[in-house]
Amino acid sequence: MKLKIEQLDRGAFAPFGDVIACDGSRHYQINDGFAERYHDLAKVDIAADGGRPLINIFRAKPRTLPLQIAMMERHPLSSQAFMPLMPRAFLVVVAAAGTVPTAEDLRCFRTHGLQGVNYAPGTWHFPLIALETEQDFLVVDRGGPGRNCDEVAIAGDVFVVD
Repeated sequence: MKLKIEQLDRGAFAPFGDVIACDGSRHYQINDGFAERYHDLAKVDIAADGGRPLINIFRAKPRTLPLQIAMMERHPLSSQAFMPLMPRAFLVVVAAAGTVPTAEDLRCFRTHGLQGVNYAPGTWHFPLIALETEQDFLVVDRGGPGRNCDEVAIAGDVFVVD
């Protein structure tokens, strides 16, 4: 099965979490007009069972297309946000929270390089898909007690193609 790449936008991504981007976001001036605050861009949810926020940087190596999607993961106790630290596009493969996804449940989105994503708790997703070059991401997720990462195999041959 070939997984079609869609352009990332807030409406299409809403079932899976939040798009983190300045365009179209609520904002206002701060610091005597020397800064613009883009406010409340994602619903960070990490408090389950005594969790605490973790601020991380992930360095993703580039992947080549076609890319086989043979597994998915989810974080049932928290959201997980990824914001690129360089203006480069990356891909996001997701499926709705709930039961184990099948190939038909998967969707793939391409960011425009200045967008990040925040996966809602339990949203199935494939690990980071950097394109063309190594890429750093600011990642906000949960630390604390409890199992917060489930992985499942995806049956069949599912490939992201450009």
